Amino acid sequence: MTDLFGMREPSAPLAEKLRPQALKDVVGQSHLLEAGKPLRLAFESGKPHSMILWGPPGTGKTTLARLMAAVFDAEFIALSAVLSGVKDIREAVERAQAILQQSGRHTILFVDEVHRFNKSQQDAFLPYVEQGLVTFVGATTENPSFEVNGALLSRAQVYVLNPLSDDELGIVFERARNLALPDLDFTGDAKRLLIGYADGDARRLLNFLEQIKTAAATEGIAAIDREYAQAALSPGGRRFDKGGDNFYDQISALHKSVRGSNPDAALYWTCRMLDAGADPRYIARRLIRAAAEDIGLADPRALQIALNASETYERLGSPEGELALAQAALYLACAPKSNAAYLAYNEARAFIAGDKSRPVPEHLRNAPTRLMKELGFGHGYRYVHDEPEAYAAGEDYLPEGMPQVRFYRPAPYGLEKKIAERLDHLRELDEQAKKQS
Repeated sequence: MTDLFGMREPSAPLAEKLRPQALKDVVGQSHLLEAGKPLRLAFESGKPHSMILWGPPGTGKTTLARLMAAVFDAEFIALSAVLSGVKDIREAVERAQAILQQSGRHTILFVDEVHRFNKSQQDAFLPYVEQGLVTFVGATTENPSFEVNGALLSRAQVYVLNPLSDDELGIVFERARNLALPDLDFTGDAKRLLIGYADGDARRLLNFLEQIKTAAATEGIAAIDREYAQAALSPGGRRFDKGGDNFYDQISALHKSVRGSNPDAALYWTCRMLDAGADPRYIARRLIRAAAEDIGLADPRALQIALNASETYERLGSPEGELALAQAALYLACAPKSNAAYLAYNEARAFIAGDKSRPVPEHLRNAPTRLMKELGFGHGYRYVHDEPEAYAAGEDYLPEGMPQVRFYRPAPYGLEKKIAERLDHLRELDEQAKKQS
């Protein structure tokens, strides 16, 4: 007889059913788990230590934390920073204290998405980590250098987990197929498609397989080819966290490809980010920045093209406006590069920040009134259009007593090569004027 009032247990997803139960079953992270590697040594040491596991989704962070509890015969208490607060932390600590008193067992306190805790919430762990009451294991997809308090970070070893390779995902695929999908026959193209869509995320791959299993069972299908897999999944983009490290890694790759004058790479990263759902406006802003920082006066058209691409996108939207962004990325990548203006700006700002406030020389001052003219404002100013070559040779435009500075040093590329030649010529005129005076 069915208990009408009994609690029904949820059906665990495939990723949970296939979670490794022993260290030898973990796929990937060989740089940490092979013999002699740091995390393997930590497991073999016989004494757990606090750590932060930093890596993209589906790389084994939760699995490793659970295995640590099993290896050290410790109590495992899990908190999600998304759902928990200081109250939950205190309850977890009280539970850890009770377990220690009752059974003498140590507790591993696992905090998923630890970067979502604020400073006070992260600080709440510190006393109990220092006392040794709990071993803290945090999991994060964000750079802990920016998202985890320094005090907590200094008490925990950071281990970086990498996305699984295609070969490693292939192992996960075959393991899942043998254990959970023995009746389905996947073609090689279907397998490659699923591994590609998983994008280094084992959990994502297993979720895809579970979707296909459900769809195939519904339709009575056993043969899974590429077309069927694609139709059944509708994956909706590759792994991409709009606010996370993966986002900043990709936008960094785009900027550096432009700076490195590689148009194919610049186009690849532009399209890769658009495909993953990145905001085209952010891409446009980064292209504008690259034009100002890395091209500058070597090709002033680059900045205008980047600005025009941004405006074009605003007028057309997606997907038509994205073509303008792609064109801008290609042009910027092909343009000559110079950061001379960027360096000059920073050097000038640094000089002014460390210098005193110097008065404007009288000959450069504005003199809109008779009184100001009588006081000498503007007296002695040389109107360049009345001078040979429209240049007042030997004139000084900096404050009196200020040391001679040269912030701007044009690069010998593109338009700046011509700018450098002109500036050299003007300096020769200055020298001639000084000799004649």
